[in-house]
Amino acid sequence: MGAQSNGPPIIIKKKRVSGGDSHHGGAWKVAYADFVTAMMAFFMLMWLLNATTEKQRKGLADYFSPTIPINPVSGGGDGAFGGDNMFTEKTMVMDGSGATNRNPTEAKRARGSTGVDSRGGGRDALEDFSSLQAQLLGRSGESLVSKKVFEHIVTRVTDEGLIVELFDTDEESLFDSGTATPTQMMRALVFLIARSSDLVTNSIAIEGHVQASPVVLSNNPSWVLSTSRAQVIRQMLEDKGVQVSRLERVTGHADRKLAVENPMAARNNRIEIVFLRDP
Repeated sequence: MGAQSNGPPIIIKKKRVSGGDSHHGGAWKVAYADFVTAMMAFFMLMWLLNATTEKQRKGLADYFSPTIPINPVSGGGDGAFGGDNMFTEKTMVMDGSGATNRNPTEAKRARGSTGVDSRGGGRDALEDFSSLQAQLLGRSGESLVSKKVFEHIVTRVTDEGLIVELFDTDEESLFDSGTATPTQMMRALVFLIARSSDLVTNSIAIEGHVQASPVVLSNNPSWVLSTSRAQVIRQMLEDKGVQVSRLERVTGHADRKLAVENPMAARNNRIEIVFLRDP
């Protein structure tokens, strides 16, 4: 028999070193995803360059790198999308006015939108009605009234000022037939105009028009009716907060100034509210 050792038993630990299977990690997947995304963007760019015109490419470039005007005497660029700027030389913030007041753009001159300022000034003071028109035509994004109201309103800029027409349609009238009693639709329109009129401080004229009667009458009621309707609108505007000092004149034109060729058409029943330029 061999000699028996009294020493402690010897324990041998084998340490397994990993590393040969590092390809099972997830870091390479992130890098590969980034590479695929970059290649997709590259091929998309190549396709766009080949499939678009120069103007379209310029529009895309402008979309991803918008220009924000910060010049204190600038109101943005030219055209319908001239931009907004809080730092113009105007006393009130207006939308889409474009360019500087001292140097009006050709687009502003072409649409006849110069010649009025926030104080109702003369032709040397340049201010346009663009924000007021946008509000009245429902383009400002603020929902003051239902969309159906905008079917009864049109605007146009003339030498006299901004004319806002409120008119009957074949489906709905703004006054009860043959009277000066306004309907709910007319009340909604007057509410819209009273709220929007705060965007400018120009004087206001109110003009009433009615359609022609189907027969010739010895005592034509259209004069009284058109004047009465204009007076009702004046009173409604005052009740809604429009300053009395801004209301310069109230006129009834009977059926003498037709909006359409047919003298008896409902479209001729209308109220014109004019934001006046000062002479």
